Amino acid sequence: MLFRTANLSQLDQFDEIIDVRTPQEFAEDHIPGAINCPVLTDEERITVGTLYKQVSPFEARKVGAALIAKNIAHHLETRFHSHPKSWRPLIYCWRGGQRSGAMSIILAQVGWAAHKLEGGYKTYRRDVLDKLEALPQSLTFKVVCGPTGSGKSRLLTALADSDHQVLDLEMLAQHRGSVLGRLPGQAQPSQKLFDSVLLLALQKLDPARPVYVEAESNKIGLITLPPALIAAMHASACLMVETPLDTRVAGLLEDYRHYLADPEMLIAHLESLHRFHGAKQLEHWNALIHAGDFAAMVAELLTLHYDPSYFRATSRHYAHLDSAQRVPLVSLSPEALKEIAKGL
Repeated sequence: MLFRTANLSQLDQFDEIIDVRTPQEFAEDHIPGAINCPVLTDEERITVGTLYKQVSPFEARKVGAALIAKNIAHHLETRFHSHPKSWRPLIYCWRGGQRSGAMSIILAQVGWAAHKLEGGYKTYRRDVLDKLEALPQSLTFKVVCGPTGSGKSRLLTALADSDHQVLDLEMLAQHRGSVLGRLPGQAQPSQKLFDSVLLLALQKLDPARPVYVEAESNKIGLITLPPALIAAMHASACLMVETPLDTRVAGLLEDYRHYLADPEMLIAHLESLHRFHGAKQLEHWNALIHAGDFAAMVAELLTLHYDPSYFRATSRHYAHLDSAQRVPLVSLSPEALKEIAKGL
């Protein structure tokens, strides 16, 4: 065998990590820092798979080999053309089988020190899940609690700017965590990709220093948080952010201004609250939206829906909430938050 194999502990020994899976597989998740040089496109993989099932494995391999050779040739003529002889690539596919094997053999024949990742992406994914079970227990969290709009996310930003350690789960999940939390024009990552970026963020944290994190339920939009992380957060010390209602309303109108430009989208998203508040309440909120009285609508949404559900959930799950350090936030301005962050 011309190429050699490597394992996950050796990732940092290579100049480049090459994922040869299809673009769709790569988009769903990949090893951080890897580049995508597919040996089969999404459509070609479907074609080969169909031949394998409907005709024969031999016919599928024959067609697949020609496609793989063509695509590797393209990468050699473009992406890899200027690499020196000293270049050390690590190549992986789904299981460390034929796709990565084909690329590794050809690159090794050129003269590069090509290695294939043992077990491929499947081994990497299993390693991610194993580490997400263990790593949260080694960290000391300080959970920032407070009702919707109280400035928790803004405080996390100020803490990070003041050189505190911060784990911003909503930023990683690309969602604000509430019914109305979808970010405009931005899809959430896949669950697998979220797990990868979360693990990368956790690995960068210093276990000797506290980590500030916002209180979350076990789901942020469509993303599920690892049970071990949720358990560690529930058992951690808490900070309780206390912000006046009018300040919260003003901050939410600023954060969710995309809804002000599209009231019908806001009305459509509020439909999910029908089972909690009924048609009459929703009609009232819709009337406030149509009248442009967003401040009154947001204030009622907070006091009637978000606040009661938030305090029920946090009091049930966060063991140290009663002894939480109180953090008054009379203003959500960057300057005020910076002073609070310094004090913490």
